[in-house]
Amino acid sequence: MDTHTTAAPVPTSPRCCIAGGGPAGMVLGLLLARAGVPVVVLEKHLDFLRDFRGDTVHPSTLEVLHELGLLDAFLQRPHNRIEELRGTYEGRSVTIADFRRLPTHARFLVLMPQWEFLDFMCDEARRYPSFELWTDAEATGLLQDNGRVNGVKVRVGARSPDSGGPKDIELHASLIVAADGRHSTLRDAAALPHISYGAPIDVLWMRIPKLPGDPEATGGHIAAGRLLVTLNRGDYWQCAFVIRKGGRVELQSRGIAAFHAEIARIAPFFATRLPEALPDWEAVKLLEVSVDRLESWSCPGLLCIGDAAHAMSPVGGVGINLAVQDAVAAANLLAASLAGSATDKEIDTLLPQLQRRREWPVRVTQAAQRLVQDRVLMPVLSRKAATAAAASSSIAPRPMPLALRLLGRWPWLRTLPARAVGIGVRPEHVQSPRK
Repeated sequence: MDTHTTAAPVPTSPRCCIAGGGPAGMVLGLLLARAGVPVVVLEKHLDFLRDFRGDTVHPSTLEVLHELGLLDAFLQRPHNRIEELRGTYEGRSVTIADFRRLPTHARFLVLMPQWEFLDFMCDEARRYPSFELWTDAEATGLLQDNGRVNGVKVRVGARSPDSGGPKDIELHASLIVAADGRHSTLRDAAALPHISYGAPIDVLWMRIPKLPGDPEATGGHIAAGRLLVTLNRGDYWQCAFVIRKGGRVELQSRGIAAFHAEIARIAPFFATRLPEALPDWEAVKLLEVSVDRLESWSCPGLLCIGDAAHAMSPVGGVGINLAVQDAVAAANLLAASLAGSATDKEIDTLLPQLQRRREWPVRVTQAAQRLVQDRVLMPVLSRKAATAAAASSSIAPRPMPLALRLLGRWPWLRTLPARAVGIGVRPEHVQSPRK
């Protein structure tokens, strides 16, 4: 795949430098370049090809693409269209969310490899001459002048075999945006305090081949005190196995065959292909879940967005949604000033406004995620896995939870989880100018 990215050239002085080539960084880079702002996006890897990144593109993000006139072109990229989210509870099927009634132009959720999403955004951003993407360029620290951030330290060439070795350079800009994820180097360099809520769960990610006769629906499966989320990726399933925080060691101690048996109890149609799909623990990747939020998203010259400002739980898969919404709101707030002659001081006065705009949606979403973790996921994981004897006995299955029974009885209720996942709280719309 050609990402059309560039290695770091001779240092320039852009108006804005964005650390992080993920969804938040690339969407903001496109919107600022569209407004005529000279912007550099730093991506520490050589390309976007990394597996087990968030692959859901929500209706709210698709609405942003529609407002930019890019939705039809975007949907030409390989993707799976999801109109309903379905699940099974102790073998019984239930529809959880129905996106077809949402008040958006795209009434569905898209599953697309994140590298395809980022590559598309990069291609569109490069249509504007003020946009640059530097690959193999990692922001390692901040530059300051009289207490104000005015640039970043960048290490280039650390991953390319043809670079001649790593080199440290300095890149100055009127505004630095930290979009470098939940382990943000720039957030730590600025010593911005944060509130950590912890998380009682971790997630094991894996891919399992898809075979003829498999169910088509993307959704979740609950059985025997375990939870497995299966995302239909066309020729394979991307799967998330939810475990208690720190439970990987205990799971590994029982061996990979025992893990195969755990998955087969939840999704029996996987049973025969697991030894080949997951021959050892190298095929199983750990996502350590954390939920936190900065107390202040900015300081003079620096703004944090996306996971750098608020790490989200994987519950609902809404982390990308929140990151893109941050980027749209940031462009609405800052693009005109950055494209014009605003002074550094004038830019600094705008930065706290983004937090005032976006913090409430983040708080509500994180509170809902923590509620689901504590009231839904942990009770499921607290049940003892069914033994083979119990599984083969005539013991009646557990009653389906009330919420799932209601969703099964009244289809209109399925719009509520669809709206929470697909649109979220206070969706943003493109208001930034186009040069």
